[in-house]
Amino acid sequence: MNKFKSIMSWVIPILVGLLVAELVKIFLFAPVKVDGSSMYPNLQSNEYVAVLKQAKIKRDSVVVFDAYGVDHQNAAITKDTKYVKRVIGLPGDRVEYRNNGDLYVNGKFQSQSYITKTQQKSGTLQLASSLDPASKVTLGTGKAFTVPKGQYFMLGDNRHESNDSRYYGFVPEDKITGVVKVAVWNGKRDVINSFATN
Repeated sequence: MNKFKSIMSWVIPILVGLLVAELVKIFLFAPVKVDGSSMYPNLQSNEYVAVLKQAKIKRDSVVVFDAYGVDHQNAAITKDTKYVKRVIGLPGDRVEYRNNGDLYVNGKFQSQSYITKTQQKSGTLQLASSLDPASKVTLGTGKAFTVPKGQYFMLGDNRHESNDSRYYGFVPEDKITGVVKVAVWNGKRDVINSFATN
């Protein structure tokens, strides 16, 4: 009996710790590994980031979402595939991406200082020939579109390489896992952690 109590004295704390860790992962926080270059240079492939599941999604937030059922053009998508992208348009936002690369949301200029002028212009406006453009997303001066209720318009920071809402359209809110945060020592933390101000 004493041996059993001795064993349980260290087994129970381990089990409780594992349960708490799993609950934190499910409801509050999860680590995610970035795979690919769609958010370069602000996030690197193979970099680990934290996803805060209860954080408020704002314009310019970087988020993780479930790509299964969203991206119908990528044959490699599985039920476990996650994408990391930046929120450009919130539900109800009117978005205009002009020919010179300037972005206006609800008539207000958005700086996009987290990417280069080249990415703002040619990176965004010159679509990949290998993917079909989304039918309800129109880019160019005077071609504004409205983000539907309960959905988000998302782009990668590396627009030349990113497969994003320009191709698969708007992302439903219930597909979003959470908001990305990086460690304080990360050199790009200002354009990931605290850039979202709207």
